[in-house]
Amino acid sequence: MSRILSKMRGGGRHAPRCSAKEILLSWLGSCLAIALIALLERLVTPGTGFPLLIGSFGASAVLTFGAVQSPLAQPRNLVGGHVISALTGVSAGLLFPDVTWLAACLAVSTAIALMLLTGTLHPPGGATALIAVTGGEGIRQLGYWYALVPCLAGALIMLIIALVVNNLPRSRRYPLYW
Repeated sequence: MSRILSKMRGGGRHAPRCSAKEILLSWLGSCLAIALIALLERLVTPGTGFPLLIGSFGASAVLTFGAVQSPLAQPRNLVGGHVISALTGVSAGLLFPDVTWLAACLAVSTAIALMLLTGTLHPPGGATALIAVTGGEGIRQLGYWYALVPCLAGALIMLIIALVVNNLPRSRRYPLYW
């Protein structure tokens, strides 16, 4: 049994572990980015139901602060992936407002295709597109504004924090390219 488990894990090999410093920087950057977006939501849109913090930003934080070297975490992917996916999701929701399952599957799959076509693949973009369709009345009422606020605004906030935090140590370089 242990031999089977070992093979399933790659023959006993493990992914390289991060240093305590890398872990701390990833924690700090993601904490600051999510906190700032949430704080702005509380200060700028209190009681309106207008969202600035969407679930896909959590996944973006994982990539942007935890996988700094990943092509999927680079600025073009972070910002472009969210905006393209938001526009796609809103469009699908408007085209099929009463057929959620169809709007949802078309939003996600078309967003993936467009991100691949434009070189902006960012996996959280799939969630951004899906949120545009299934995120509730507050999101639907935004229409195409959803692409600008919260998606573009949140991605830019995360990018600014990533540019600062990810470049604090000399061992870390962000972005690798724009």
